This record gives sequence, structure tokens and C-alpha cells, in this order.
Amino acid sequence: MPETVKISVVDDDDSMRQAIKALIEADGQNVEEYCSAEDFLGSGGCQDTACLILDVCLPRMSGLELQGRLTDSGWHVPIVFISAHGDGYARDRALEAGAIDFLQKPFSDRELFRAINLAFVVHGNGTSQTNERG
Repeated sequence: MPETVKISVVDDDDSMRQAIKALIEADGQNVEEYCSAEDFLGSGGCQDTACLILDVCLPRMSGLELQGRLTDSGWHVPIVFISAHGDGYARDRALEAGAIDFLQKPFSDRELFRAINLAFVVHGNGTSQTNERG
């Protein structure tokens, strides 16, 4: 396994965020969780995040706005969007802006791990690191 990488989860729904964290940690990955885009930006965690799992609908700054700010600042990390809303416009916009995937809640473990594996490959770690359970 390459140097320790981190998966960051940004979701204002405590139970969803904690469930995703527990699932990914059970697979042996390092996970940090944030309840808002502002918390993520203020954490300094951008530098060592290999995959950002990002909710679309967040208070104050949306996931799409965070994606834009990160891109504008030259920070290009693979983003996997998650959303409880079936908004085709948000999906199209996220993917056109470079998101790895856009998962509709509820999603399966297998879908999440598949997206994370793709993020790791895109991030440059070369190989998948998570189990594709489901």
C-alpha cells in the first residue's frame, strides 16, 4: 500500500457521515469527517485527501460550490458526490466539472467502494485499495 492516504467525508447529516466513516474505516482506510464545506476548508485537510466524498446539499456553501472553489484554487482531488435529491442538473454539473462519480442516496457499499477505488486510481496511487464489498 502506498503512503497513508486519507478519505474525507463532508456531509451535514451526522448519521450518514458517521456510517460512511465507519464503513470505510472497517475496510482499513483513514477517514476524516466534516459537517460542512467550511469545516473541510478550514481543516487544512485538502493537502492529503486522496478522495473527497461530498454531499451536494450542505448549509451555507453547497458541495458544488466547494468543488468550484477547490478547482479555482488549483486543488484537483477526486470527488465522489452523494445526494438524497434526484437532481439531474446537479449530477450533470458535478460530473462535467470533473467529479469521479455521483451516487444517489441510498447507495450500496459496493457502489461507494467502486467510486473510491476509481478515485485512488485517478489520484495516482495506481491500484485499488478497498474491497468491493456489497
